[in-house]
Amino acid sequence: MVLVEVDNKQKEKVFLQVHITLNQNNPHWIRPLDKDVKAVFDPQKNKYFNHGEVQRWILINEAGQAIGRIAAFVNNRYKNKGDDVKVGGMGFFDCVNDQPAANLLFDTARAWLQHQGMEAMDGPINFGERDKWWGLLISGFQAPLYTMNYNPPYYQALFESYGFKNFYNQICWSLPVADETTQLQPKFYTAHQKFADNSAFKAAHLKKPQLNKFAADFSIVYNKAWAQHEGNKEIPVNQAIRLFKTMQPILDEKLIWFAYHQEEPIAMWINIPDINQLVKYLNGQFNLWAKLKFIILQRLGVCNRFVGLAFGIVPEFQGTGIDYFMIVEAEKVIKAKTRYKQVELQWQGDFNPKILNISQNLGAEQSRQLVTYRYLFDPLKPFHRHPVIL
Repeated sequence: MVLVEVDNKQKEKVFLQVHITLNQNNPHWIRPLDKDVKAVFDPQKNKYFNHGEVQRWILINEAGQAIGRIAAFVNNRYKNKGDDVKVGGMGFFDCVNDQPAANLLFDTARAWLQHQGMEAMDGPINFGERDKWWGLLISGFQAPLYTMNYNPPYYQALFESYGFKNFYNQICWSLPVADETTQLQPKFYTAHQKFADNSAFKAAHLKKPQLNKFAADFSIVYNKAWAQHEGNKEIPVNQAIRLFKTMQPILDEKLIWFAYHQEEPIAMWINIPDINQLVKYLNGQFNLWAKLKFIILQRLGVCNRFVGLAFGIVPEFQGTGIDYFMIVEAEKVIKAKTRYKQVELQWQGDFNPKILNISQNLGAEQSRQLVTYRYLFDPLKPFHRHPVIL
């Protein structure tokens, strides 16, 4: 077996093809858009190159076939709570069901990271934000969400046999959109009535003509609810506006909700359509024809699932039930005016019991589980799971 560095366009095509070859016979797999994967490794499109670097390899067997791939990256701003070692990342791993082949890939990533001064590697993770390409799927082998990792079940054994240990679990949750036969729990409606009778409170969904205003509201709630929590930084209004404008082509106004007190934003629930239900028909492409096809499928209502991305309540209103009020208001609109049948809540770390409790209180059921693994280069150093956030 031979390892080849990805250093030109032709090898990049092979890097993409390995994932396709190893997954194409799985009925649940959805081919990612080539542009989304390539963007991770493009310094012009990925801001993480400003404080990090990356390397990719392809594994070739004796017959000249590409049977595996891996990427390793250093992100100088990557740090988890409690870390006392320098941690690099590995991701975009694919491999035939062969432990020696997987070991060679892991060893290569490890050696490169050690050369960069790292003392451990987490994986599979992304050279970028944690909402994309993060974690190894170990249960819930169903159609993945957009930019969510998907892999064969045997990958778990390849990781754990090498010596990776579970750093934290990533739990996803699912629940049906309430209809005439499926309702939220009674406590939601009780809390809703309390706020509905008070004119100081209201809930509203996003309006695209007022995108900047709602982006600013998002920034306010996020900064009060999550900034400085687990190292999160504040999101300035201008950055929030850029984020919303980036999402604008796929935004559904009726899926992004805010609660207000005296016109001040106090809670948010940010959802987007699961466009992977459309991407599955594009064969990894997003050229002019694919874009047209995407629009047609979108208008035909092919997408009937949405994804919960963010949820937050400002501290002074946490525990009051304002979130239940907002969710019931959203339920009425989504049920009456959309075609969505299911919502899946994006992964939540098992180190964060507060957010897990919110999902459980919604009546959601666990839909899938991914794992972020860690491998310490010094076998004598004690391993610690991600600390619980209290």
